[in-house]
Amino acid sequence: MAASELYTKYARVWIPDPEEVWKSAELLKDYKPGDKVLQLRLEEGKDLEYCLDPKTKELPPLRNPDILVGENDLTALSYLHEPAVLHNLKVRFIDSKLIYTYCGIVLVAINPYEQLPIYGEDIINAYSGQNMGDMDPHIFAVAEEAYKQMARDERNQSIIVSGESGAGKTVSAKYAMRYFATVSGSASEANVEEKVLASNPIMESIGNAKTTRNDNSSRFGKYIEIGFDKRYRIIGANMRTYLLEKSRVVFQAEEERNYHIFYQLCASAALPEFKTLRLENANYFHYTKQGGSPVIDGVDDAKEMVNTRQACTLLGISDSYQMGIFRILAGILHLGNVEFASRDSDSCTVPPKHEPLTIFCDLMGVEYDEMAHWLCHRKLATATETYIKPISKLHAINARDALAKHIYANLFNWIVDHVNKALHATVKQHSFIGVLDIYGFETFEINSFEQFCINYANEKLQQQFNMHVFKLEQEEYMKEQIPWTLIDFYDNQPCINLIEAKMGILDLLDEECKMPKGSDDTWAQKLYNTHLNKCALFEKPRLSNKAFIIKHFADKVEYQCEGFLEKNKDTVYEEQIKVLKSSKFKLLPELFQDEEKVLSPTSATPSGRVPLSRTAVKPAKARPGQASKEHKKTVGHQFRNSLHLLMETLNATTPHYVRCIKPNDFKFPFTFDEKRAVQQLRACGVLETIRISAAGFPSRWTYQEFFSRYRVLMKQRDVLSDRKQTCKNVLEKLILDKDKYQFGKTKIFFRAGQVAYLEKIRADKLRAACIRIQKTIRGWLMRKKYVRMRKAAITIQRHVRGYQARCYAKFLRRTRAAITIQKFQRMYVVRKRYQCMRAATIALQALLRGYMARNKYQMMLREHKSIIIQKHVRGWLARVHYRRTLKAIVYLQCCYRRMMAKRELKKLKIEARSVERYKKLHIGLENKIMQLQRKIDEQNKEYKSLLEKLSNLEVTYSTETEKLRSDVERLRMSEEEAKNATNRVLSLQEEIAKLRKELHQTQSEKKTIEEWADKYKHETEQLVSELKEQNTLLKTEKEELNRRIHDQAREITETMEKKLVEETKQLELDLNDERLRYQNLLNEFSRLEERYDDLKDEMNLMVNIPKPGHKRTDSTHSSNESEYTFSSEITEAEDLPVRMEEPSEKKAPLDMSLFLKLQKRVTELEQEKQSLQDELDRKEEQALRAKAKEEERPPIRGAELEYESLKRQELESENKKLKNELNELQKALTETRSPEVTAPGAPAYRVLLDQLTSVSEELEVRKEEVLILRSQLVSQKEAIQPKEDKNTMTDSTILLEDVQKMKDKGEIAQAYIGLKETNRLLESQLQSQKKSHENELESLRGEIQSLKEENNRQQQLLAQNLQLPPEARIEASLQHEITRLTNENLDLMEQLEKQDKTVRKLKKQLKVFAKKIGELEVGQMENISPGQIIDEPIRPVNIPRKEKDFQGMLEYKKEDEQKLVKNLILELKPRGVAVNLIPGLPAYILFMCVRHADYLNDDQKVRSLLTSTINGIKKVLKKRGDDFETVSFWLSNTCRFLHCLKQYSGEEGFMKHNTPRQNEHCLTNFDLAEYRQVLSDLAIQIYQQLVRVLENILQPMIVSGMLEHETIQGVSGVKPTGLRKRTSSIADEGTYTLDSIIRQLNSFHSVMCQHGMDPELIKQVVKQMFYIIGAVTLNNLLLRKDMCSWSKGMQIRYNVSQLEEWLRDKNLMNSGAKETLEPLIQAAQLLQVKKKTDEDAEAICSMCNALTTAQIVKVLNLYTPVNEFEERVLVSFIRTIQMRLRDRKDSPQLLMDAKHIFPVTFPFNPSSLALETIQIPASLGLGFISRV
Repeated sequence: MAASELYTKYARVWIPDPEEVWKSAELLKDYKPGDKVLQLRLEEGKDLEYCLDPKTKELPPLRNPDILVGENDLTALSYLHEPAVLHNLKVRFIDSKLIYTYCGIVLVAINPYEQLPIYGEDIINAYSGQNMGDMDPHIFAVAEEAYKQMARDERNQSIIVSGESGAGKTVSAKYAMRYFATVSGSASEANVEEKVLASNPIMESIGNAKTTRNDNSSRFGKYIEIGFDKRYRIIGANMRTYLLEKSRVVFQAEEERNYHIFYQLCASAALPEFKTLRLENANYFHYTKQGGSPVIDGVDDAKEMVNTRQACTLLGISDSYQMGIFRILAGILHLGNVEFASRDSDSCTVPPKHEPLTIFCDLMGVEYDEMAHWLCHRKLATATETYIKPISKLHAINARDALAKHIYANLFNWIVDHVNKALHATVKQHSFIGVLDIYGFETFEINSFEQFCINYANEKLQQQFNMHVFKLEQEEYMKEQIPWTLIDFYDNQPCINLIEAKMGILDLLDEECKMPKGSDDTWAQKLYNTHLNKCALFEKPRLSNKAFIIKHFADKVEYQCEGFLEKNKDTVYEEQIKVLKSSKFKLLPELFQDEEKVLSPTSATPSGRVPLSRTAVKPAKARPGQASKEHKKTVGHQFRNSLHLLMETLNATTPHYVRCIKPNDFKFPFTFDEKRAVQQLRACGVLETIRISAAGFPSRWTYQEFFSRYRVLMKQRDVLSDRKQTCKNVLEKLILDKDKYQFGKTKIFFRAGQVAYLEKIRADKLRAACIRIQKTIRGWLMRKKYVRMRKAAITIQRHVRGYQARCYAKFLRRTRAAITIQKFQRMYVVRKRYQCMRAATIALQALLRGYMARNKYQMMLREHKSIIIQKHVRGWLARVHYRRTLKAIVYLQCCYRRMMAKRELKKLKIEARSVERYKKLHIGLENKIMQLQRKIDEQNKEYKSLLEKLSNLEVTYSTETEKLRSDVERLRMSEEEAKNATNRVLSLQEEIAKLRKELHQTQSEKKTIEEWADKYKHETEQLVSELKEQNTLLKTEKEELNRRIHDQAREITETMEKKLVEETKQLELDLNDERLRYQNLLNEFSRLEERYDDLKDEMNLMVNIPKPGHKRTDSTHSSNESEYTFSSEITEAEDLPVRMEEPSEKKAPLDMSLFLKLQKRVTELEQEKQSLQDELDRKEEQALRAKAKEEERPPIRGAELEYESLKRQELESENKKLKNELNELQKALTETRSPEVTAPGAPAYRVLLDQLTSVSEELEVRKEEVLILRSQLVSQKEAIQPKEDKNTMTDSTILLEDVQKMKDKGEIAQAYIGLKETNRLLESQLQSQKKSHENELESLRGEIQSLKEENNRQQQLLAQNLQLPPEARIEASLQHEITRLTNENLDLMEQLEKQDKTVRKLKKQLKVFAKKIGELEVGQMENISPGQIIDEPIRPVNIPRKEKDFQGMLEYKKEDEQKLVKNLILELKPRGVAVNLIPGLPAYILFMCVRHADYLNDDQKVRSLLTSTINGIKKVLKKRGDDFETVSFWLSNTCRFLHCLKQYSGEEGFMKHNTPRQNEHCLTNFDLAEYRQVLSDLAIQIYQQLVRVLENILQPMIVSGMLEHETIQGVSGVKPTGLRKRTSSIADEGTYTLDSIIRQLNSFHSVMCQHGMDPELIKQVVKQMFYIIGAVTLNNLLLRKDMCSWSKGMQIRYNVSQLEEWLRDKNLMNSGAKETLEPLIQAAQLLQVKKKTDEDAEAICSMCNALTTAQIVKVLNLYTPVNEFEERVLVSFIRTIQMRLRDRKDSPQLLMDAKHIFPVTFPFNPSSLALETIQIPASLGLGFISRV
């Protein structure tokens, strides 16, 4: 694909920028050939038009895809150019905090200006033995590669560290040397590696100085050769130095300093030993004050002086030589203060008695007059005579400075010589690794001779570098059979010729120096005439005639000619040197004596090395090649020769390159200045490496890597079984231009940009696939969401509609109810309103009607009155009218009536005259008469009633009258009585008056009392209310206090529980730490023991050391080799010569119990040593006095002497037994955890005390009995022996002869020693009795105190019970009584058990005593003659034995013990035993043999068998210690043997799981607790060996299986790799997978199960295996940037889940193995979780509690996207994590300790197998043993 086709829309490019060097921009539209302008948009959003160069039409460089940014190797970038390199370095340095990056074969190191935790021992161990491309870039990786290639290729190596001042060259070189010193170790005990590292402080003090760019700038170049022997261990070193900057001694620029040593001297001027140097402050001396910056921040020059002196002492520079060095340095300082006075223009003089010169001469031991004379004069020699010529003041100052520089340079070379002598190898050197720490390319505003030499050296190094890179490229192409095309690369040979060829710059400079009147100006003119316009690399500045310009490979540099000649000549007047050589100070002439003897730089003296190594070369110093009086050897010539020699050395080695970059000029940590970085990248050759790589095929993939990465671009039909053909077919389709790639044997080679194109196609394919997946998944999700939403909507609708219907029905019901309520309410309201209105209306009506009625009444009244008036008026008028009318009418009537009457009268007169009228009148009268008669009758009736009433009234009146009469009489009597009463009334009235008075008084008193009572009542009520309030408050306070007490009690309880838990955890941790420490001691002891055995075997067999191969020493070997020392080892070392003389077959096996006792007693013996020595001296004096008196004493009977000896022996044995009993009792006390039981007054304590007393009494009785028996035996012995005279025992003469014989035989000395031991024993017994009495007294006091406390407690309990109600009191008392009885019952049971235990122990002791008595009797019988045997039969010894049919024991003869050990241990094949026999059979057999020896009461046999067993197991493990099955088999059997010793020991704690039959099989005579401890230690050693074996087996599998192998195919694609993959030191040995690890785990587990290993022990082994897997995986993850990605996190999670599944299958989830993987699990989760927001940061902080802060930050920094869809972690997010975790207290260590071994425990696991049922197979070859 054409490059122009990649410039499409959205493609990103780099454009030049004056500030940032390069800026990123994005194309806004496609580029078409012929376009002159590119439409770009910068990252900040600004649009611009980028104009292309009309001549070259060169397009801006393309930017790499984001997934390639931050790669470990710059050559892995698809686009290899300057901006890509710069950006990659910046991203790694700023964002990921990674200072190391590979660039092909070069390691680019950027100075962080900050201490980083990446140089510890754990990091060194992690890089040791690793391939260079497998780990992240590091200086240790380069050092490891050099070390590995030296051992593999048998070729010397070089590490070339270059860079400008302040870039970190010296530190990088120091770390490389530290790596070699740590990994290789030292071949001798002189710790050469420490001396190599100690040379750094010395060289830094005399060769480093503060500059404007660096506080510790190396002002010289050095090449250190570190020598190795055939086993590749450091044996020595040699140092060569180059071009010391001598001008700094006499001149420093502003803000710079002289060499550190001068300021260290001035800072230490107050020291007593420096008083003679007459030093002052640094500002006092001219040579140290010119820079104006005498102090470096953070550096204490006085402390640095101490370090320098210590380093000198370590390297063998004596104190006298050190003071001589400081004396010369002080003289140089004083010389700089020498001033000159001008006499005229051509001469000068030193002021008389000039103090600085006087001090200088005193320090140097020279004459003042001679030095003052030759400082102002010089000698000129001609052919005929010699002249002495004065010199001017300026020349005198220059001569003084030249002398100071010359002295310092010679002193510098002398120190280097002595350092080399101290580092010189004492044995033959086999190979070496050179570390070159040399200045990088320099360019300043003013460049002089020093910069010229430095840049000349860099030109040579760059040429060598280019040729090496070119050579590697050619080798790679030829190896892969790629057609080799010549790559055009920059060849700087023309520049080198310009400098060093004939008539070159150096030749012209040397020639001008030889001219009498040569000057810088004339030399510049010669340069112009010779090279200007003739050499394209040489130019002349436009505005200067005293400068020239050279086009170096890095940049153009303008050099000022001024000072070139003077610096090249380095002129020192010979007369001044002669004065110094004549010095009385011995060291000063020594500095100059080698000038006559130095060899030519090209010559060398053979040192006898093998052809592999180069000859030893002396340091290349600034000295002339041939001796001459004028010192005509110029500095340039010397430097050229030394540089040629250096290049010869480098060309003879395999170089490794480290380029140090200074990121900024202000020493700010992790600040990247692009301009400065680009300058250095151009100067150090990194860009040239990139250009050479980019010119050919920079991107290289193996076929498998290409297939894995671009499998996504292939269709199924394209995938063939042949991966190579598959890749070819695909590439031909993807890239049409075949010139863009080439197929090699194992790799595919791509031109620059093609990988980016493939990545673009892959990203597009993945993007299309992602879009399709997203489309499908989103459609499926949306359909699922729609269905879910539809279903939810229907459900919601159903519920809503139901709800609405229910609400509507409810609404209807409520409406109806509301209407009813409204109806009644409205009715009520209307009714109320109606009633109110009605009442109001009625009221109104009443009022109105009343008003109207009143008005009507008034009106009616008025009308009535008016009517009356009217009536009267009208009446009057009517009457008037009536009267008139009436009068008229009457008149008329009268008239008419008269007329009528007249007429009537006429008629009447006529009628009257008739009878009818009389009848009518008579009817009317009859009626009237009847009415009158009726009236009369009624009146008669009334009259009769009235008469009756009258009669009744009369009767009543009469009765009333009688009553009144009686009343009158009674009244009369009452009147009399009233008179009498009146008198009494008067008296009563008087009394009433008195009573009233009294009543008034009483009432007043009552009122007073009532007032007081009211007042009292009021006060009482007030008081009661106050009391009630107080009571309420008290109750509240009480409740509050109760609540607080309750809360406090709860808090205290919780706190105590927490503290208890914490203390328990802490105790567990302490216990584990103690176990770990103890087991480490055992491990170290076993290692030392094996080493001792190996040395012993070598000494015995006298075998020559075989030729070693490449053996790597553990990095911890040199530091831990002498960490632990055992006293037993000391005794073994002391006895070594004696043991060497004895033949090995006669040596008795090591008595382990005796060794264990000695090991325990070492400390006590050391403490008692002095007191015993004093006592021995005192006893010896007493013995001398006793010896003098002994001759005068009456003779003592032999029986008494024997009795005393026996008594002494008996006392010793009894003392030991008492000590054992006391230890057992103390152990029993300490094992009981309850403080009540172990208290001095407790019943258990009293029982134990009583038991101790009874045991002591019993022992005393037994002791006396034994002594009596022994004395009787002695007397029998004396009686049996033949005697010539019965009185000889009483004869003093014979006794003296016997005493003399005893003296001759040394028996008196033995007797004296016995007496001394007896006295000591008695004293110790007295002390022990005194202590026991004091302890008993103390216990009684404690018992009294406990009784007092118990009494107080009982009283408190009684007081509490009395306060309780009766029922509760009874219940509490019953409860207390039950508790007391239970405790007493438990105490009695415990006492009973302990008494039983004591009885068993006493029985054992009695059996031992009986055995000893039997032995004595047997011994006596051996000395008795046969006749006496017949006469005096010996009573048989009473030894209790079990029944003859006792089973479960194996009998063997003593002489068959070795055969037993050989067949059962040494020659036993574990595989056959594990498959065909029961697990643990050898342990059961050995224990049954021990049981039989115990049954026979044969302690020697038991001890011998156990010792032989332990030694046999050790031999087997030493012989086959790398075989997992063997180690597992013997670990299982050792634990089973240990469990059997516990199970059948007779101790209650171990017997409770036994059957009655098994309890009968317990050991009866011996307590093997000490051997149990020895076996436990042996089991620990076997366990640790087992862990090492499985670690060695698992180690190669872990990284490949857990990290590198893709368990889930296709999840992670391989990213482009750089050059480092092809420089791996070891070829691929095969790929391990997770299945390999699981198969290996299954193998381990099945083997352990077959061997019958305890389940708890299997869990511990599995836990240790999983810890190793997790630690190694996590450590590699933390050191490999390519493994920190999302997909790799998924792979790790899957692999861990497979391991967890394996644990579940094996029922080992509770073994704690899963917890050991927690850091790895959290690291994998950290790779997968979101890493953007603060919530994500909080989640990460809470999730990653098993990872340290350093590990979390490291993983986040290393996180690298594999695909474009992943996002990088922002720096701000990492800062947020660090802020959140700043308070977390955890280890600053980055890596886990993969060598850590958890402390192992062996829980007791009794066997249910009956011993009597065990059958011995014939295949074991144990026919010589028989079952009992």
